[in-house]
Amino acid sequence: MNASLSTSLRITEIFHSIQGESSSMGRPTTFVRLTGCPLRCQYCDTAYAFTGGEVMTMEAVVQRVSDFPARFVTVTGGEPLAQPGVRPLMAALCDRGYRVSLETSGAMDISGVDDRVTIVMDLKTPGSLEAHRNDYRNIERLRNSDEVKFVICDDRDYEWAKRKCEELRLGERVGEVLFSPSATELSAQALAEWILRDGLDVRMQIQLHKALWGDQPGR
Repeated sequence: MNASLSTSLRITEIFHSIQGESSSMGRPTTFVRLTGCPLRCQYCDTAYAFTGGEVMTMEAVVQRVSDFPARFVTVTGGEPLAQPGVRPLMAALCDRGYRVSLETSGAMDISGVDDRVTIVMDLKTPGSLEAHRNDYRNIERLRNSDEVKFVICDDRDYEWAKRKCEELRLGERVGEVLFSPSATELSAQALAEWILRDGLDVRMQIQLHKALWGDQPGR
């Protein structure tokens, strides 16, 4: 057996759904949700992935992904980069022809991620209560195929995110800058109106999977 395929990861769930966020929104996608996260964002909607899960070999994860028809795979968490085995897992999925995206916080080092993987990196706003965890060295590691997401809790978060877009020149660095309203704290309409008022060149998104199925795990 290939040594990399025998690597173990702790997995919360693997499921087939519609991608609800990012530039791939609406695509049928297989999600691989890893267990564990060092952050505790106050609005987190996947706290069930903090602990527990099932230990699986990388070979078993790849086999499970192949049971579904989707050619898009999203590796998420928790915080997937907290497990070292996630990098070879993503490379193995790319080798098998999948289009792979990684959902990660701005707190984890993104270096070493396979160049074929689209990184969707969440820069934590003050409203998350975890903004102090952002590792701004990651900005230099981003490529123009990657995406940066801000979850906006209120008008102060919005103004903070605007400033960060300018200071970090995100529009020049990445393919997409995503603004998303925190589902229980800010109306999508309010965020849309602010973006239009200020003429921002960002992609606004809502969580499509929640519009379809609510807060059900595995969706």
